[in-house]
Amino acid sequence: MSPFEGRKIHLIGIGGAGMSGLALVAHELGAAVSGSDRASSTYTDRLAAAGVSVAIGHDGANLPAGVEVVVSTAIEDSNPELLRARELGLTVSHRSDLLGELVAVKPHCIAVAGTHGKTTTTAMIAHMLAETGGEPSFFVGGEVNVGGEVTNARWGAGEIVVVEADESDGSFLKLSPEVAVVTNVELDHHSTWGGGIDELFAAFSQFTAPAGHVVIWRGQPRLAELTVPARATGFAIEGAGEAAPGDLVASDLRTPADPAAGTSFTLRHPGGTVPVALGVRGDHNVLNALAALAALMACGVELPAAVSALASFKGVARRFEALGLTSHGAALYDDYAHHPTEVEAALKTAREAAAGGRVVAVFQPHLYSRTQSLARRFGEALALADVAIVMDVYAARESGHDYPGVSGWMVATATADARPGMRVLWQPSHADAAAALQRELAAGDLCITIGAGDITSLGRGLVAK
Repeated sequence: MSPFEGRKIHLIGIGGAGMSGLALVAHELGAAVSGSDRASSTYTDRLAAAGVSVAIGHDGANLPAGVEVVVSTAIEDSNPELLRARELGLTVSHRSDLLGELVAVKPHCIAVAGTHGKTTTTAMIAHMLAETGGEPSFFVGGEVNVGGEVTNARWGAGEIVVVEADESDGSFLKLSPEVAVVTNVELDHHSTWGGGIDELFAAFSQFTAPAGHVVIWRGQPRLAELTVPARATGFAIEGAGEAAPGDLVASDLRTPADPAAGTSFTLRHPGGTVPVALGVRGDHNVLNALAALAALMACGVELPAAVSALASFKGVARRFEALGLTSHGAALYDDYAHHPTEVEAALKTAREAAAGGRVVAVFQPHLYSRTQSLARRFGEALALADVAIVMDVYAARESGHDYPGVSGWMVATATADARPGMRVLWQPSHADAAAALQRELAAGDLCITIGAGDITSLGRGLVAK
């Protein structure tokens, strides 16, 4: 009998990428699952189709009697359902606690952590396991096509669960994976890691400590300051990291001009070399693929089968996702990038795919704390485009009152400073940015909307075909 049979679980913020996956699996395991979110989405639609009760809008009346309440870090103390739950004396736990419970049901866990690339790497591992007959369970922070079904979570019959481990709120430390993957470590969530990069490094060392096997990027700056056990497999692109015996190393990277084609490379591994063809583009995705392959090898999956399966992986929603064409004939893409390193990677990929055309980047900064700390670096990254349109900050869980003077204008001016003479437009709202794009775009342009907020609706609204 499932440990979730007979339980009643209510998730506040059930439409989030992580929360919706937890709800789906808990429901499948026999719990009576309900939840609420402020707006409908593809995630809430999927939950409703599965039989989960979803309320749009937060109200204390949404709480069924006697439920366990689960919240994410994004839920504020003033949320009416959370207030009501506490008033009633209901059990309230963090989403990471529910994730830990679900993961513990399976005998083997691969957990993927890192500042960048963890969603794609987790999805690659799940895809390859599914294609090689592993029937995995997985929790991914984005929508991915696995086995012909687009979803962000699944409960498979196999013994392995693959989980995206989140460092943004420190909750990844509640997991004890058998295989711990660290894609990279860079300071991003400044409000969580007030002690800076040293505190973050210590947390990642704590994350890897209980693992039976660790997979880690050899090009990581200050790698020596991370506690990397001897039971580690490293990965790197040749010339960008000092490889150790047993590591996976990519060389001879090739990305065709055809924007529909992926990057290919030669993989050096302990048994020799093998050609690898990806269905996604960019050096960053080569690193993601190396990490995923190393994790599968640690679980006993044969490398040739894994490489063959990887070729059919087509990416995760909102990771350089092709949307279509505008009425002007401009190609539209959308990317979740919300850190300067990610913005730079997205724009390098856009430049390759543009095949000589202009790259028009529309950027919506995410979080005031991140914008305050990284505005200059965002400007340097956006300077890789031909035209940059900068919107105001998407606040998410933060309040502008706590960050006086911080706005997207800081990023716009930093972009202009980084590349004098570049066309940089300050368009704070969705309406402003949409109007600017209608004026700006022309046939042959590649337009990419960038950010972790609601900017994704901007590009989708411009798609003509």
